[in-house]
Amino acid sequence: MSKRMFTKKETRQLLSNISVKTCTEKSITYTQSFKEMSIKLYEQGLTSSEIFKQAGLDLNIIGKVQPKECLGRWRKIVKRKGINGLKETRGKKGGRPKIKYDSDKEKIEYLETKIEYLKAENDFLAKLRAKRAE
Repeated sequence: MSKRMFTKKETRQLLSNISVKTCTEKSITYTQSFKEMSIKLYEQGLTSSEIFKQAGLDLNIIGKVQPKECLGRWRKIVKRKGINGLKETRGKKGGRPKIKYDSDKEKIEYLETKIEYLKAENDFLAKLRAKRAE
């Protein structure tokens, strides 16, 4: 991520561009269609800077190296995960994955085991506190 901070004026200007999905003072999120189009144009021989200029993005605002970095990152993602890998997933799949149980019995067994573990942990901590108090 760049150390560059966008002013409110620059943020408004970036948000007015149809290729920009969201923009904060620290980052720009581009639309899925812009990412896909950029990759296709790059494969046809356009440079990353030309693609961003054609989209109406001001390189003085976003930075001269940003187009090359973005396209490089997007191309790696497409190579690894396919075109659907470009879809924005931040904030949608965060945290620890939920445990899925095949049956209620399996869930009960898991929870009983967890209760036993927590009881043992509490007993251990109580003994530790008692030793410290001595």
